[in-house]
Amino acid sequence: MLKTSFLKPLLLGATIAAFAAGTASAQGIKRTPLQDIKYPAGHHIVTVVAEIGPNQLAGRHTHPGVDTGYVLDGEATLLVEGQPDKELKTGDSYAVPAGIPHDVKTGAKGLKLLAIYVVEDGKPVATPAPK
Repeated sequence: MLKTSFLKPLLLGATIAAFAAGTASAQGIKRTPLQDIKYPAGHHIVTVVAEIGPNQLAGRHTHPGVDTGYVLDGEATLLVEGQPDKELKTGDSYAVPAGIPHDVKTGAKGLKLLAIYVVEDGKPVATPAPK
């Protein structure tokens, strides 16, 4: 165990708070932080479980690095600028390139996913994107 492990909850909490503030409709989205790892140099990898209620839009946004994940439960449509809409269901994975505006529209059951973000140090996990 790292001797700095006591700092991890503080850093992760700040990262998740910044992420929640950076998305257009953070209400109705529950994020459970799992870890924040410093890697590679100048970056960190943030892992969360995100839950979005039924029939919602997460809010159009971008990430400074790759956004990838795995659908734990539910269904949604991933709306990535410049790409065809992608239907997601339990067991599917996805990836959104850095800086590309995207949104998620949940279905009747809502969505629970494991999300992983690669973030440059000093940058927010997410930034709202114009429509």
